[in-house]
Amino acid sequence: MRFDKKYKIQLTDSTFRRMDEAPDDQFYRIPRFVSHIDPDAIDRVTELYREYLSADTAVLDLMSSWLSHLPEELALGRVVGLGMNDREMARNPQLDQWVVHDLNREPSLPFIDGEFDAVLICVSIDYLTDPVAVLRDAGRVLKPDAPLIITYSNRYFESKATAAWLYLNDEQRAYLIKTFLEEAGCYRQIELMDRSPPCGDPLFAVVARVA
Repeated sequence: MRFDKKYKIQLTDSTFRRMDEAPDDQFYRIPRFVSHIDPDAIDRVTELYREYLSADTAVLDLMSSWLSHLPEELALGRVVGLGMNDREMARNPQLDQWVVHDLNREPSLPFIDGEFDAVLICVSIDYLTDPVAVLRDAGRVLKPDAPLIITYSNRYFESKATAAWLYLNDEQRAYLIKTFLEEAGCYRQIELMDRSPPCGDPLFAVVARVA
């Protein structure tokens, strides 16, 4: 898939509505020790991280769970997870520390300015009800020119995914994320990528750097 269109998604009041508007902490209270994409797609996520991350750097894994897909051979300086379920993140061997935090209730991140060298959001941006605010604050906690790496596939919890995500196809979703980043106003060099393996789950990425 080629992302070479001049395309922008119009954000409206209904863009971020969901089938299940109950508080998210109820939905995520029960841990789910499952992989949300298949092994080949996971390998593509890891390859992407290998391209953009370097040793001895501080990484924030947003909307984290029990798997982070980071390259095992890469000696990162510090990996912090932020997610909805303490038991899931406690099982994640790649996290040095973690915090339970509901981004749909409070999009501001509990970290200081310029604390991280990279921010990751893996197959979960479709659940954010105010992604522009979250991505803007991710830019605050990132160092200048640091990468924000967003990956997505075609699997999701339908009841918790936003209306825009449900109505758009895989190609359009990349432009939706690009729109979020442009609205956030603190990113440059936004790249849209198709990193899908030959078979199995598709894998797409949007990578940007803090201006």
